[in-house]
Amino acid sequence: QVQLVESGGGLVQAGGSLRLSCAASRSIFEISYMAWFRQAPGKQREFVASITNGDNTNYADSLKGRFTISRDNAKNTVYLQMNSLKPEDTAVYYCAAGRLGKDYWGQGTQVTVSS
Repeated sequence: QVQLVESGGGLVQAGGSLRLSCAASRSIFEISYMAWFRQAPGKQREFVASITNGDNTNYADSLKGRFTISRDNAKNTVYLQMNSLKPEDTAVYYCAAGRLGKDYWGQGTQVTVSS
């Protein structure tokens, strides 16, 4: 089992930055991958970024250069740094993790970007 708790969402003006955090209930060395997804109102959930326990990262093409995923092993936490935010980035952002063939999800954190 892996419990995930996201934090760091909020309201920000366009062009601003936010950093989301996802704290895992166990060592992230024991987790194969951690990732961020987002879901905007009326849209399907979409992939944002991922990082493996080997530190390989992957990003949605449309977000490369603005979003950065990273991890703090000592804190069992993964971060999503979001810069130059746009109104279309408004969504609920979800943390996900994979371990032993199972996927786990956090409860989500709301990010709202005003124009």
